[in-house]
Amino acid sequence: MSEADRVPAGINPNVPSAARMYDYYLGGRDNFASDREAAEKMIEIGRKLGNDARVMAKANRDFLGRAVSTIAAAGVRQFIDIGAGLPTQDNVHQVAQRQNPGSRIVYVDNDPIVLAHARALLARDQGVVAVDGDLKDPEAILDDPRVTAHIDQSQPFALLLVAVLHFFPDDAEAAGIVARMRARLRPGCYLVVSHIYLGNATADAAQASQAVYSSTSSAGLVGRDYETIASYFEGMDLLGPGLVPVADWTRDASPGGSYDYVRPGILGGVGRL
Repeated sequence: MSEADRVPAGINPNVPSAARMYDYYLGGRDNFASDREAAEKMIEIGRKLGNDARVMAKANRDFLGRAVSTIAAAGVRQFIDIGAGLPTQDNVHQVAQRQNPGSRIVYVDNDPIVLAHARALLARDQGVVAVDGDLKDPEAILDDPRVTAHIDQSQPFALLLVAVLHFFPDDAEAAGIVARMRARLRPGCYLVVSHIYLGNATADAAQASQAVYSSTSSAGLVGRDYETIASYFEGMDLLGPGLVPVADWTRDASPGGSYDYVRPGILGGVGRL
């Protein structure tokens, strides 16, 4: 089957997608030439900063798995993954259900290809629901009848905002989205966030990254500083080492450890209310 034959209805393969670029970083095949071209530009930008976008994407994905495993080990059986991205190995439902069979997972995304793949999981797993949703309207996601029928929000659940908030370039908008989401959490709920971290990145590098993602179906891309990302967990207890580079986050890591906050990368944290 040619690449043109794989294009679903309503998809313009000439416009890069952040989700499909991420799939390319991870070595997946659900991407088009435009995605690969844009991703290679980001790989080159990262190389100049001493990073590799592919390594960062893999570290972020591994962080997601460890975070879900940690939360599942605490007995939580409900997860809402917003900006879920394309399925790969050890998806949220696989990690959670490995520890707690019967766990329920809602995948939320606004990319038609992501939703098509996620809904293909429904035929094999009744614990999974895929919902189209826009993070700009958090209440619409959490109040969606498909979500409320699947997730009992009066009981502990985990909200996953992994590698998604940096696609909202306006600081106030991103902070407002998280605050509105956090307001819906109850004691015993968890929030998982990972986010591109500026570190010592130059203004030129930041602008170059923004330019690449501005050509995609997302609104752009912005890295933020430690204090801004840490503020997303306001009022919550941070687990393990706190907010650290995603490759260093484990449930048993020390909050007093030596972590690299100089080089740009991705920071991740897990908060509990």
